[in-house]
Amino acid sequence: MGPRHPLVARTIRAKTDDGAYVGRVRIVDHPPTTGQLYLLAHGEKNAALGEDVRTMWREQAERVHLPDEDFWIFDSHLVAVCLFDEDDDLTGAELITEPARVNQYNRLRDVALHHAIPYKEFAARMTAKEA
Repeated sequence: MGPRHPLVARTIRAKTDDGAYVGRVRIVDHPPTTGQLYLLAHGEKNAALGEDVRTMWREQAERVHLPDEDFWIFDSHLVAVCLFDEDDDLTGAELITEPARVNQYNRLRDVALHHAIPYKEFAARMTAKEA
């Protein structure tokens, strides 16, 4: 469920209005998959809620040794590593609270944020390539 869901959108807006950081980095294949294009199309909506939406190409993610897994970090203390089946459907999450492992994911987040670019800049570059 993404921020386009009204309850999630209200929660994100409330958190960012209170000064909390909410962000994500999307890794995109070249060319983007249909699903990635769908998520990219919602980047502007996410950003309008105050979320720091960034994007990077998969090749760049591989160069900086980011893992090929989807994860969420909550308050830098809890990690949810998303679990998918063979059809790429989300089936659950592994929750991680052990401090050393959580710190590894916090470092991965920092690397991803450093190398990814803001949604609007990424979208503009994609549009320029298509022209």
